[in-house]
Amino acid sequence: MKLTRRALLASGIASLALPRIAMAADGPIKVGVLHSLSGTMAISESTLKDTVLMLIEQQNAKGGVLGRQLEAVVVDPASDWPLFAEKTRELLTVDKVDVIFGCWTSVSRKSALPVLEELNGLLFYPVQYEGEESSKNVFYTGAAPNQQAIPAVDYYLEELGIQKFALLGTDYVYPRTTNNILEAYLISKGIPKEDIFVNYTPFGHSDWSKIVGDVVALGADGKKVGVVSTINGDANIGFYKELAAAGVKADTLPVVAFSVGEEELSGLDTTNLVGHLAAWNYFMSADTPENKAFIEAWHAYIKDDKRVTNDPMEATYIGFNMWVNAVTAAGTTDVDAVAAAMIGQKFPNLTGTVAEMLPNHHLTKPVLIGEIRADGQFDIISQTEPVPGDAWTNFLPESAVLESDWKDLKCGMYNTETKTCVQLTSNY
Repeated sequence: MKLTRRALLASGIASLALPRIAMAADGPIKVGVLHSLSGTMAISESTLKDTVLMLIEQQNAKGGVLGRQLEAVVVDPASDWPLFAEKTRELLTVDKVDVIFGCWTSVSRKSALPVLEELNGLLFYPVQYEGEESSKNVFYTGAAPNQQAIPAVDYYLEELGIQKFALLGTDYVYPRTTNNILEAYLISKGIPKEDIFVNYTPFGHSDWSKIVGDVVALGADGKKVGVVSTINGDANIGFYKELAAAGVKADTLPVVAFSVGEEELSGLDTTNLVGHLAAWNYFMSADTPENKAFIEAWHAYIKDDKRVTNDPMEATYIGFNMWVNAVTAAGTTDVDAVAAAMIGQKFPNLTGTVAEMLPNHHLTKPVLIGEIRADGQFDIISQTEPVPGDAWTNFLPESAVLESDWKDLKCGMYNTETKTCVQLTSNY
């Protein structure tokens, strides 16, 4: 059969294109790392960048994924929230990454989210947050409020007999939404609204004398006061120093923190903080073979036996390994195929149980309460079995009617009363 000129051209184009497609398939799988390496959040986020790089190195030593090596593409949004959107777009359109691991604050995640949804990117978000969100483009491997904040308050009420609450947070979406949920929850538990003190400070806030004085004054009537801290970043340094300067002791006025772990305490003199609390889903002091191996690998990678591990590192570890397994199961890095394969993924956590990815893109996670020790580590004083993460809280009326299910309903905001799917962006 004689080919026409057009057919010959088409045949030539196809033959030229095939090697390029093969090269793309044989090239590296690009992994975006979207963490602040400068600015107020660098104290917390730099370690997560190193964690992702360690996990990539480990996976490459195993042969990579789908027979391809992983290649990290690291950017620095510099604790500048609008820059997270810009860097997300850069990672997806210029660097053409297959997945992104990153963000710490909720405001940074919400900055990136519209870009992720527009360009169908995939983000693994490894930090505890306020809930009230479920996007098909995000897997939330940190704790929802029912896996951290509410159990911590229950511990205050049931174990410590706290009667007044000071909810202290950095002024952005995570502390504000979490405290809205906690205030509603405390009122439902019989705590009068006037016994709940709420205060917000900007990122990097340093003068804590008046606020600590106000908190101490709450107990003037003899009622036992407890602080619930959603203070983020390096503002914690000044806060804990002022607590020590004011002579605040954990046995009379305890603080439970949701954003302070081993990394943040490593830069502090913890002598006067002994006995204060943190609520997380992992502590470095967990005594399991899995955790011992993780710590040893971290120290070998970072070449510093004094470097600590923390909860968002474990969440990154779980999310990364689930992503590897989902890509392997799907046989592709295509976002929709990987997202579908992610649901139902199980992977051992570092505290001795197994994490499972739920249809709402949240994990099952154990809840741990830790007491600060003089060496900056935590004694684990309470630990539960894995708790399923809730995307939408039952303690805010507008959220109580919502359900998230990306497996069957294919919706992150399904209204159980109207039987309709609401667009997530309408909740911003």
